This record gives sequence, structure tokens and C-alpha cells, in this order.
Amino acid sequence: MRLQTRRTARHPLAKEIGGTALPADLSEPAEVERVRADLAERFGTIDVLVNNAGGNVEGRGGSDGVAERWMGNFRANVLTSVLPTEALRDLLNPSGRIVFISPIAAFRGSGGTSYGPMKAALHPYAFDLAAALGPRGITVNVVAPGFIEGTEFFGDALDDERRVMLVGQTRTGRPGTPQDIAETVHWLASPGGGHVTAQIIQVNGGAERGR
Repeated sequence: MRLQTRRTARHPLAKEIGGTALPADLSEPAEVERVRADLAERFGTIDVLVNNAGGNVEGRGGSDGVAERWMGNFRANVLTSVLPTEALRDLLNPSGRIVFISPIAAFRGSGGTSYGPMKAALHPYAFDLAAALGPRGITVNVVAPGFIEGTEFFGDALDDERRVMLVGQTRTGRPGTPQDIAETVHWLASPGGGHVTAQIIQVNGGAERGR
């Protein structure tokens, strides 16, 4: 089951894929506890947790604006992954899977915004979780997308010049697609990914080399 924030929940999509939408603000502890109670009652246990919430929060100028942006991105990109993971880790089945989505900006920076640093914070957290949950047979990994076309991430901010530049950085000569990321997550959640843990899987067409 994929957990979504109230702003991004798409009930028709959940119906289409045979899932259940459970809208919640995952940066709020009380909301996360509500989600946990609902899942525990409805399903009992969890096989796969994919942490995919986030976004770049903008703010005003000055020191107040800096604090607003950094705290906003902390809530949107760190708490929305950490709080549900901590709340649900005890519900994970043996051989369960946790996957974090933390894009290429975590390696390269994000043009002076706090988005990249906040996404990068998930890396050591995933490494620590992998060590703690490994004895239970649970794997923990990070998928790091590059430029993915066909999403709402850039909004109206992506012009033709920047698109050409981003595609030009790849070795494959094309932008990534949501399907590229979905297939990688599917592999990590499958038996074939059972011995892969504490890894950052870069899915960027070679725009950023593996480390």
C-alpha cells in the first residue's frame, strides 16, 4: 500500500490499481499514528513500504524565509519518510522491504535550495535501518532518480533549454520515465532483490555515476 499526503492522494488511481488511498499529512505525528492504527487493523502486517512523499518548499526572503524554507523542506522530505517508517517498522513482515526515493539532487545539490540536503539526509538513515532490520530479513534501499519526464515535479519551471541540458547529461540520450522508477522499486521488492540492502540505486541514464 502506498501512503500519500492529503495534497497528492488520487482516489481514482488507487481504485484503478486495486489499492486503497488513505490520505494523511505524513509530517504530523498524530496523522501517522492514525495511519498506523488503520493499517494494523485492516491488514495486520506490511510487505513493502515505499517512501515517495516530498517536494521543494519555497519561502520568503531574509532570515525568516531561510528558516521557513529549510524547516518546510525538512517536514516535506525528511519527516514524511522517517515518521511513517518508524511507526510501521514493527508491522513489516520478515523479508519485508523499505524503499526511499531520494533523487539526484541529494548528490549534486539543488541550486542553492534546501531540497537536496534534505533528501540526502535519507541516505545515512537508510544505512542505519538496513543494519537494524537486516537480522529480521528486511532490506532497506534508496532509489535515486535523475531527470524523470511526465511528472508534476518541475511544474512550469522546465523550459526547452533546460530539458535539452538534462537529457544531454545522460548516456542513454533520453529522459527517465515513471516506469523506469517503478520497475526498479518492483525489483527491489521482489525475491530477486532479497540480498540487496543498504544501497543507493541510481536511475538516471548515467547522468551521475554510481558511488
